[in-house]
Amino acid sequence: MKHRSTRQAVDDLAAGGRLIRYEHPVDANLELAEIQRRVYLSGGPAVLFTNVTGCRFPMVSNLFGSLDQARYLFRHTIDRVRKLIELKIDPSLAAKQFWRYPSVPLTALTMLPRRCRSGAVMQNSIALPELPQLKSWPDDGGAFVTLPQVLSQPAEGASLQETNLGMYRVQLSGNDYDPQTEVGMHYQIHRGIGVHHRAALENGRPFRVVVTVGGAPSMTLSAVMPLPEGLSELTFAGALAGHRIPMVTGPGHAPIYADADFAIVGTIDPTRQKPEGPFGDHLGYYSLRHDFPVLNVERIYHRNDAVWPLTVVGRPPQEDTTFGELIHDLTGPVIPTVLPGIKAVHAVDASGVHPLLLAIGSERYMPMSGSSEPQELLTQANAVLGNGQLSLAKYLWIANHYDNTELDIHDVSGFLQHMLQRVDWRRDLHFQTQTTIDTLDYSGSGLNRGSKVVIAAVGPVVRQLPTSIEGDLHLPEGFGQPKVAAPGILIIQGPAASASGPRLDALLTDRMDVHSPINRFPLVIVADDSEFSARTINNFVWTTFTRSNPAADIYGIGAFVADKHWGCEGSLVIDARVKPHHAPPLIEDPEIVKRVDAIAARGGALAKYL
Repeated sequence: MKHRSTRQAVDDLAAGGRLIRYEHPVDANLELAEIQRRVYLSGGPAVLFTNVTGCRFPMVSNLFGSLDQARYLFRHTIDRVRKLIELKIDPSLAAKQFWRYPSVPLTALTMLPRRCRSGAVMQNSIALPELPQLKSWPDDGGAFVTLPQVLSQPAEGASLQETNLGMYRVQLSGNDYDPQTEVGMHYQIHRGIGVHHRAALENGRPFRVVVTVGGAPSMTLSAVMPLPEGLSELTFAGALAGHRIPMVTGPGHAPIYADADFAIVGTIDPTRQKPEGPFGDHLGYYSLRHDFPVLNVERIYHRNDAVWPLTVVGRPPQEDTTFGELIHDLTGPVIPTVLPGIKAVHAVDASGVHPLLLAIGSERYMPMSGSSEPQELLTQANAVLGNGQLSLAKYLWIANHYDNTELDIHDVSGFLQHMLQRVDWRRDLHFQTQTTIDTLDYSGSGLNRGSKVVIAAVGPVVRQLPTSIEGDLHLPEGFGQPKVAAPGILIIQGPAASASGPRLDALLTDRMDVHSPINRFPLVIVADDSEFSARTINNFVWTTFTRSNPAADIYGIGAFVADKHWGCEGSLVIDARVKPHHAPPLIEDPEIVKRVDAIAARGGALAKYL
């Protein structure tokens, strides 16, 4: 089935035994989100909630509950899309292996969006408060759309190919918004809609935006797809949907996705903002209240059989983890053609995606030199950090393909072990200061402001990594509870950080020398709870890379500056304690937890996933 609505996707999943219908009352305020988090973590199917308290529409969660389920949804088209990608990598294959690509011309035709005058989404009109009001975390500022498709154009009458499709946070209620006519539009740095906002500022007039929800699942995936600038998301959506994406065009509104379940039509005044948030986000913390643009709502539509698809955003893994897996599944082979010399890139989901980036590059140009010093790898690292949303990474660890051709970039522990066996902290740290980071990352010096570090290591193994603590580490007062998180990685518990207290170098690194036993571990993390941080590799990754700003929080034993280059003779130390300026972590409401526990105790098809 090539889906044209959420209802068709729901029916398809149900027919394949991949969906549960839940007909008991459920509250969209916190309870539904708690159910979704548990179902996803348990590897459960999609869930259709037919009896949402105070809501006239059914709601469905976990549509993309696993990579296997996502592949099932796109089973009729995903192979065609892969073949298109193969031809992008090597167009000569079309002639060399023409028998392998008979469907490519047809797929190419489906990539062109088509104009239409009306669509199923425009069958009914409703008021803003009638939309489902999903709230995921106790301190969220209101309800928001968790799977929106935000469509915008640089100017009225622009071509469909110029339409930007993105997934940005859309706040439906709360704060100072007029409950009948305004919704918040939280779009972050390096997002396509920002180009249209800039054009509107230069023109001195509002620009038109449509927020659609539902329709073909390919539209949801395309909204988060990191496509090159200039390549329309609508073309990718058509290829994956297996049909041309119908767009309602006409004067007075941006293009409306005709097959969507819901559409919110309006304009954004580029000079006007209102406070938006806070909201739980994918780093595992709240993004705080900040001023963001406002969508002035003119009309809201829904189709006759409308179903509201939803997800929950929070500390990974969540359903958006599947998006990342599927995106890599489809686009991973393209990376070497976009970034010459780069073999693979992995934005580590457990870190909240942007904080930690792993890459495999290749030292190709001077094989006769026998140098174990990164050279071409640094050029490739700069290319990675100059590419779209990859530029939001704070930590980029890059290895040399030729040092281990079997290195698995998705084995985070193994990758870091490979790096730590080879890295030279005197030479292999390269900082970028006073630069941009993810809007949702509060570890930096301000909104969108922070630093980056490239850690590049090549050559043979220079050290064996300890896997246990032997003897007394002779830690200064206030530090203790050492735990080994992975080979070569030690986590110690430190005193709580304070805005006016001494820096970590005064408390720890300056009080230890390069002969201290701790230097057996090339990487030392200072955390608030060493047992928690070392319990799993995901805990280590989340704690370390979401709670540190490289230029401010990296220290070293035997640190020095030479010709403005910072390095250290002994262990590298990262301060991963919670700082006063950090956003609070996400914690479930205990009463809601009890309520969902009670649902699980009652039994039924859903219970085993709760």
